[in-house]
Amino acid sequence: MTAAEISRIAGVTRATVSNWRRRHDDFPAPSAGTEASPLYDLPAVQAWLRGRGHTSTASPTEELRTALRLLGPGSGVAARLFPLVAAASRRTREELAELASVPDDQLLARAEKAAGELPATVPEAEPVHYGPDDAGAVRALLGCVREAGAQAALDVLAERELDEGAASGVYQTPEGLARLMARLLPADVSRVLDPACGSGTLLAAAARQGARELFGQDSLPVQGQRTAVRLLIAAPEAETAIRVGDSLRADAFPDVTVDAVLCNPPFADRDWGHDELAYDPRWAYGVPPRFESELAWVQHALAHLEPGGHTVMLLPPALAFRASGRRVRAELIRGGALRAVVSLPARAAYPLHIGLQIWVFQRPEPGGTDRTTVLFVDGEGEQPDGATGTPSATGTATAGAGSRGGSRSRRSGPSASTPASAASASSFDWAELTERVLDQWAAFTTAPDTYADEPGVARAVPLVDLLDDVVDVTPARHVRATAADIDPAALARRVNDLHDQLAEQVAALASASASGGWQPSGASAREWRTATVSDLARGGALTVLRAATPGTRGSKGSAAPAVDRPVLTAQDISTGNPPSGGALDLHADAAQPVAAGDVLVRAVASGGNRAAMTRVADDRDAEALLGQHVHLLRPDPARLDPWFLAGFLGADDNIASASTGSTLVHVTPGRLRVPLLPLGEQRRYGEAFRRVYELRAAVRRTAALAADTAATLTTGLTAGVLLPPDTPGSPDTSGTRDSRSV
Repeated sequence: MTAAEISRIAGVTRATVSNWRRRHDDFPAPSAGTEASPLYDLPAVQAWLRGRGHTSTASPTEELRTALRLLGPGSGVAARLFPLVAAASRRTREELAELASVPDDQLLARAEKAAGELPATVPEAEPVHYGPDDAGAVRALLGCVREAGAQAALDVLAERELDEGAASGVYQTPEGLARLMARLLPADVSRVLDPACGSGTLLAAAARQGARELFGQDSLPVQGQRTAVRLLIAAPEAETAIRVGDSLRADAFPDVTVDAVLCNPPFADRDWGHDELAYDPRWAYGVPPRFESELAWVQHALAHLEPGGHTVMLLPPALAFRASGRRVRAELIRGGALRAVVSLPARAAYPLHIGLQIWVFQRPEPGGTDRTTVLFVDGEGEQPDGATGTPSATGTATAGAGSRGGSRSRRSGPSASTPASAASASSFDWAELTERVLDQWAAFTTAPDTYADEPGVARAVPLVDLLDDVVDVTPARHVRATAADIDPAALARRVNDLHDQLAEQVAALASASASGGWQPSGASAREWRTATVSDLARGGALTVLRAATPGTRGSKGSAAPAVDRPVLTAQDISTGNPPSGGALDLHADAAQPVAAGDVLVRAVASGGNRAAMTRVADDRDAEALLGQHVHLLRPDPARLDPWFLAGFLGADDNIASASTGSTLVHVTPGRLRVPLLPLGEQRRYGEAFRRVYELRAAVRRTAALAADTAATLTTGLTAGVLLPPDTPGSPDTSGTRDSRSV
């Protein structure tokens, strides 16, 4: 293990580990690596830490990773623990704690018996036997299930068997994206297939939407087992059939037809079987080109549908315009199979550097209604804050992108939904994007012949307009940016109103940024003793409510619970907006509402993202429910000033030292450190941090208004409904000019 991993286990900084190496002769010597990057023996380090009285502050998932690492590569323990995850998910927290406390021999015997109860639905599962060396991993697994949830434990085990990421090409479908794709299906679907099921995220989302017969196949045995166990946890009442094998070459369900197919297939696979499958009957819309494996997956999915059934697939953007796939795209359009294409912002799903697309297909029904249009939805556009869109012909400002049916914007300033944002898929504002897409899809499917386009958001394009020599179905090419019937007088009034708002906001920003007597601390930086949040919690200075781990909120795949209060989300912390979440954003332990004075910390962020990580709850937040990916700290006001606490906790170095991961960082709140200062001194710092927060908020509001003003002016000028203002020496433009003089 590296020095960085030692610091995470011990809950200290890397500098502290370096000091230990220099000052303590008995600190374990490096066992591998180089002088610049030494590696240490994990058991030796753990023994040294225990001897010094250092208890582990690692998260339950990190504890499980450490226990698996102790067993070394090739041990196969991760595969042996898969069945135990399913068994542990059926136990209460108290039962898991009791089981983890028994001696090793009893623990292993009881774990082996529980794992043996695994249903036959898990593919290629063999009887398991736990040896004495497995005891630490078994205990860590039970602790992870108890504290972080069965799904988190399952994902850690899969990491052990798979190198998830760019090197292996194995990626998880984000939970928010899986929910969106599942909700694009009709509400009454019962039988759902995923022919490249991977981690099972899409099938679990289908189960939450009411599907009760789930079919899945994956070429990797560990992924098939992972999906089967996941569905046992998330949808125990559903009938599942998970198989292992190559779906294109060796379809495990050749005679099965379903109501719907959900799929995130492999991209750019050149070895998908082009030559051996050249005459396959599935290619009803044309033989997929050698380098267009995605079109093979599309037709494989359509072949498994009942007439009228739907397929929703996540596909790369190049599929929409590559010349090699033009003929098959044309046949899919001409045959009425393609219903919609939705563009997603970059970083919404892996690979993060491109904006993927959701394609919706429907298998034509014999004698069914001819389909004359395809819906295109631009999910990449920035949505204004509030009703600040382009005015309509009647002079009323529209509600902005995604406003069909009275929906509302939940964005203020840059957010995770911005295409070039540094935000991760985990912190992405899926609620806003889902609302944006589903509003358009519902309106289109309800009345496709009378569907009204929404500028900048969506447009229904006639099939004949798509069948040109390119057959490009990229949404950005077809969605119009502006309305065709803008009222010039209304837009002029809107511009003047925006200018007035912007002037007021600039004055507010100037006031917030005014110098307030900031003085240097002296010849050098101040030094102080610090304590971790865990130390402060043990001393009663504050209490901590941990953030939920993704996937642990619902254990049976049931519908989201009804809530009568807003939910405060991680996105609200970074943007400074009031609580804006709903039932799907609920924290796993949301029974305790937020109170004014609570300190909120985002649990997940992306490396390099400088968005606000902390916030002090105010009266707007009071009584809101706690959202996922949020840590809540409740300080004792007689001992800790909330703004002082929030300011130091949100410092970049503090977050970095208490986080794991690189692209995605997961913050462990117990490892965050706070200076030990008298309450009076805390309040001085707290007032300063409050002023900094107000400055950040003023900058955000000013930037949003400036961007809205600029966009509105550009729209008016380019649409021909605004004239440039007169300037000294400019020609008179009040009259009508012959366009030929330009």
